[in-house]
Amino acid sequence: MGYDHDGGWGPGAWILMGLFMLTFWSLLLLGAYLVLRGLGGGRGDRGGVAGTESEAERLLAQRFARGEIDADEFSRRRELLRSSG
Repeated sequence: MGYDHDGGWGPGAWILMGLFMLTFWSLLLLGAYLVLRGLGGGRGDRGGVAGTESEAERLLAQRFARGEIDADEFSRRRELLRSSG
C-alpha cells in the first residue's frame, strides 16, 4: 500500500504556488513601504521636518556651511525668510 500520485498536483504546482506566495508577499511589503514613505512626508535626505525648509533657506544654509556668511548673518537672514513667508 503506497501513496497514489496520479491524482496529485505534482512538483510543478508546488513550485508555482511558492512563486505566487513570494510575489504576493513582495508586493505586500512594497506597498507597505510606499505607504509608510508617503506618510513620512518624503523627508528623505533632507532631515528635519518636511516642508518647513524652503529652497531659499537651504541655499542660505549652504552659504553658511561654505563659510560665505557668519552665524549672525545666517540667523538674521533665516529669520527674515521665515517672517516673510
